[in-house]
Amino acid sequence: MSDTDKIPLVFASLGEQELAAVAEVFASGWPAGQGPKGKALEAELTQRYGAGDAVAVSNCGAALHLAMLAFGVKPGDEVIVADYTFPAPAHAVRYVGATPVFADVRPDTGTVDPRAVADLVTPRTVGIIAVDTVGLPADYADLQAIADRHGLFLVEDAACAVGATYQGREAGALAEVACLSFHGRKGATSGEGGALIATDPAIGAKARQLSSFGIGSIYDMGQVIGLPIPEFTEIGYNFKLSDIAAAILRVQLGRIEELLKRRTAVAAHYAELFADEELLTVPHVPADRTHAWQSYLVTLDAGVDRGAVATELRAKGIGTLHGTWASHLQPAFDAAQTCPVSADLFQRNLGIPMHAELTESQVERVAEVLRGALRTHAKPTAGRKRGA
Repeated sequence: MSDTDKIPLVFASLGEQELAAVAEVFASGWPAGQGPKGKALEAELTQRYGAGDAVAVSNCGAALHLAMLAFGVKPGDEVIVADYTFPAPAHAVRYVGATPVFADVRPDTGTVDPRAVADLVTPRTVGIIAVDTVGLPADYADLQAIADRHGLFLVEDAACAVGATYQGREAGALAEVACLSFHGRKGATSGEGGALIATDPAIGAKARQLSSFGIGSIYDMGQVIGLPIPEFTEIGYNFKLSDIAAAILRVQLGRIEELLKRRTAVAAHYAELFADEELLTVPHVPADRTHAWQSYLVTLDAGVDRGAVATELRAKGIGTLHGTWASHLQPAFDAAQTCPVSADLFQRNLGIPMHAELTESQVERVAEVLRGALRTHAKPTAGRKRGA
């Protein structure tokens, strides 16, 4: 099989515009972080999300870590986190010595269930991290009501959701702090990268300072006449985003609508092709929100051997993935909670190719091969009762 016959799970939409932006940075002589391109990117993000501040950082995990530091989360505190996700939120809580408390998710959307969140609040709870699961925003009206009722902070992990909306508002602007990712499989990418978006400028300023070892921008200091010598007054981190990545992202932000339109068309084509398929369920998008389609996860019937299906797809050159994680089951966290819905999705979801470069014929081939694999690897009784 040649490489041209393969259909990758993900593919970044990077081209000549992005290359030209990188060349501009090379010519400027400042490729490092917190330089002119980084400042311009932060200004664009602040405007886009109607925020008090935006801080460009090396990845979304760094943004989540900075959010916990900025909110003053400490050992002994509990933070409720969505369970069905790449477990970056739980890592961030652990980074500051606090305890992540895992909340189960809705069976239809995979986003955190507000009822589960409400049941987990204790006197030690200080905040909630919701996740826009693989690009679909969570139930922020209900989550914000819980946070307000108990005096908790609410963070939106919008890593996968740039371009999605909830009740007319854009993902990234749905909580007092949002964390974005610009990883290679996201709707807007610089390969790696992230941002913290804050409604309160003080939170943004704190995060920016901590993202550069606690001393702020070396570039800014170099523009001052004289010899400013910063003092390290607190322990910070090296979470800066390079100006090379920032320049790429400024181009990508301008292309979000174009790229999202293409991903949405792919999702619609999949939904049409699988409309009568009894052995899987396609993603559900509630009427009050839109999906960024970072990933396309189908939920297989419980009688289908998912591992065998994935093996067959990969053998035929079609990229696939298990979906995402039931975080509470990961050994690193030694969690006390059980999240049965999340655990079930972790066992039955399957990611199939989703990116803006997919052609109609490739989507149709994926559907054809997947349909055949489902029948080959299903128990005789499978499909009589559809999965969740």
